[in-house]
Amino acid sequence: MARVLCVAPHPDDETLGCGATLLRHKAEGDEIHWLLVTEAGPPRFSADFPARRRREVAEVADLYGFASTTWLSLPAAEMDRLPESDVIESFRPAIAGVAPDVVYLPHRGDAHSDHRITHDCAMAAMKPFRTGKRIRRILAYETLSETEQAAFGHDAFRPDVFVDVGDWLERKIGIMAVYAGEMQPPPLPREPSAVRALARLRGATVACAYAEAFMLLREVR
Repeated sequence: MARVLCVAPHPDDETLGCGATLLRHKAEGDEIHWLLVTEAGPPRFSADFPARRRREVAEVADLYGFASTTWLSLPAAEMDRLPESDVIESFRPAIAGVAPDVVYLPHRGDAHSDHRITHDCAMAAMKPFRTGKRIRRILAYETLSETEQAAFGHDAFRPDVFVDVGDWLERKIGIMAVYAGEMQPPPLPREPSAVRALARLRGATVACAYAEAFMLLREVR
């Protein structure tokens, strides 16, 4: 059994990025954990939004069967205003408490500063000489509406790990529907046919019906 940690800048990134893979991990007997980084609230969001989002997060955690959910509650869309050293320090106990074998992170090149900062700070918090822990695999996931919107360049998402998720894709889409207001009508990216289309494209790359794709950042054998 492996201990698997998904680091999500915002609620829903875990599902868009690697939801079906997490469900597969769970089905195969792995222990899955969720680290949520930011929380949205006034004045950017309505006064009732935080309570509604917490109910959604509780339902999503139950549907996945997470062994633990840790919420750092850093301010959403304002991580770039925080001292990076403070963010790194907030990550360390959360990651150490899980002692993961496998970690999924947002892609560093995403078109959202929270994703980039989450990636950088999580990687810093997982330095082996700081933690004394050897994490077996670290992978970056792609998030619809963020990864494909990034400027091309050295930070482009170039997947080299593919996970067959044909048996879990529809459950992922069902979980995504729990987040009220996040799913969109066609032809926008956060709608069921777009989620299926991306999974179909990634699956076609490796000759399976549907897949989720990742960039391998580190592997120890």
